[in-house]
Formats: sequence, structure tokens, C-alpha cells
Amino acid sequence: MFHSRLRVRVGPSMDKLVCITDKVNSGKAHDISSEFFEGKVAINIKGFTNPSGEELSAEYFDREDRKGITWSIQVQGRFLQPTSADDVMFGNTFDKRLKLPWGAGVALKFMKFVDPTLEHDLMSETKPWALSPLIATMPHFVHERIDGVRASHVVEHKQSESSFPPSKSIGEDTSQLQFAIASSNSSSSTYLTPYSSNSPFATPSSSLSVASTSSNLSNLSKKIPAHLKKKNKKRLYGRVLDLRTTDDRRSYFSSPQHRQEIVFGPEDLITTDFCYGYLQFNPTLALRLSGNMTFDLMKYWDRHPVRFVCCKRRKPEDGERNDGQPTGDLYWIVSIETVDESDIYQEVSAAGQDI
Repeated sequence: MFHSRLRVRVGPSMDKLVCITDKVNSGKAHDISSEFFEGKVAINIKGFTNPSGEELSAEYFDREDRKGITWSIQVQGRFLQPTSADDVMFGNTFDKRLKLPWGAGVALKFMKFVDPTLEHDLMSETKPWALSPLIATMPHFVHERIDGVRASHVVEHKQSESSFPPSKSIGEDTSQLQFAIASSNSSSSTYLTPYSSNSPFATPSSSLSVASTSSNLSNLSKKIPAHLKKKNKKRLYGRVLDLRTTDDRRSYFSSPQHRQEIVFGPEDLITTDFCYGYLQFNPTLALRLSGNMTFDLMKYWDRHPVRFVCCKRRKPEDGERNDGQPTGDLYWIVSIETVDESDIYQEVSAAGQDI
């Protein structure tokens, strides 16, 4: 079986990837921490078989709003250095030239249709890649502005382990994104911040919201003190980001200018779920497109890790990375890999020692 030869590794960089195969479909998250990012990652893969040959089911795939989904990467965390939303990228990188199948052009057009912000060099002879701005590509995205006290609690890992991944599906809530709009009258990145924890946008439960509410938006002016209203009136009330659906967000942030106006920093808690059904893992690795078109990827995979990365946009002045990756700074990595029999034996033995 193909799944008996799968391994999942997660980490903040290529040299710090650790095996979390035992956490796949378990409802448990893995902590990631570096100078650039702090957060948690949880993985679900439909029909996943662990190294000992046991098929692991996940309640996640039984949810009504996740029907047809075949894999999910849920992430919650904070970018520790202020970064424009235009520069926070998400997608795939590869270690060597891809053996693309006949009809790959159709697949690329499909990818571009699904995500118009996609940028790629999949024809690269050395390090192929395909990346999109995270804020525009994620199918499920929640942003919450947290105050200093609550931010410190995240740093000290005082949140209960059961709080993530959530028991209900991650939805869409961008009602607090306006507080991440960079000030237009400053050359440095400054932010609009909720004045107190009484703000309707500062509730811990908002990270599990399914949609932003118009009542919160209408009450905004009542919650901001007079001096802050006067200083930021044009910015707050001329540009309230009333993005109620995923389509609203993705359409709005298809514009580089709109992405550049948003800056994520340590007080921005972001929760995402990257989940689709066009990758099939059982009984074999395949790409499923509309019109019942399917590509058997095992013929072309050549043991490439299927690597999902969140990274900073690479710019010409950045130069070459030491690890050769075609990205800027790395925030987190999820690598799905094939393994040989000796690797499987070692993983089973290690799991037995941990019991």
C-alpha cells in the first residue's frame, strides 16, 4: 500500500524538520518556534496509513463542511517580525527538476484558475517552486488582534493543548484586519490597535468564528476613544475592511496594493486551514481535476517530498540562501515524503519506545 510508505515531517526550517507521522489524523498539533514564527501545525490526510500498516481515520473528514476534502494543513501562529501581507507566501518547493506529465499545462491552468495570485517556476532545472500570498490563497483564514498580555501568554505556551486544532472547522473571520493596516503617514510600520480588551474584536473565541458579523462593524465607532477616532478617522472609517466571505477576501487581496497595506506582527494571531480535494492519497497519489481528469502522480513523483512552505517573499537583494531554497526566510514547513522499509522499521521502533 502506498500509505504504508508515507512520512510527515514538520519544522521551522529544512534542517529542523521532525517526524510527526504519529500525530497525523490524531487531532494533535505540533509546536513550531523560531525567530520568525511561533505557532502550531495539525495535519489530516484522508485514508492515511501509518508505518505499522494501520489506517488512521479522522473525525475532520466526517464534518459536513469538509465533505470531499482529502487533506488539511491547519496552522495557528504569529509572525514575530512585522511583515507585509504581500511578502508572506505559501505554496510548494521542490529539490530537483520535476518530471511533468503530458497535459501538465492543463493542470497549471487549473491551478491558476483556483488561485489567480499564483507565481511559479515549475520548469526550473534546479529548484522548482509555486507560491502565492498566504492572505489571498488560503481557503479558510481567521485573523485576530491580540493585546500584549494575551500575546505574552502565547509566548509562554499557556494556552491549553486542546484549543488547537479546534473541534469545529476553521472558517472565515477578517473583522480585525483593519487593525493591521499600516499607517500611511509613517515610513515605518505602525499599526492601528484596539484600545481595550472590551472591544468586540478582542475575544479569544473569534479565532473559531465562521464569519465576521456586521454588528461588530457597526459597533466599532462606539468602542474607539475620541482621540484615536480623530487621529485615524480617515484610515479607520474610510477603509473598514468589510470582507464577509472567503471570495471577498481573495478578491480584495488579489491586488498587491491591498496586500501591501496589511502588516502582520507579533500581535496578529492567524489561523488557517489549507484543505482541498484535488490531491488523492489513497490508493495511490493522484491529482484530480474537474471533468474527471486524473493524473497518476506516482509515475512522475520520483520520491520528491510534497513540501508545503510558508515563507517570506524572496527579493533580488536577498541573494542566495545557504540551503538553496528559492524563498526568503522560512516560517514553517510541512513535508510529506515516501520512505523505504528501513525508515519504516525505525519509526515503528521509535514509536514503541515512546509508549
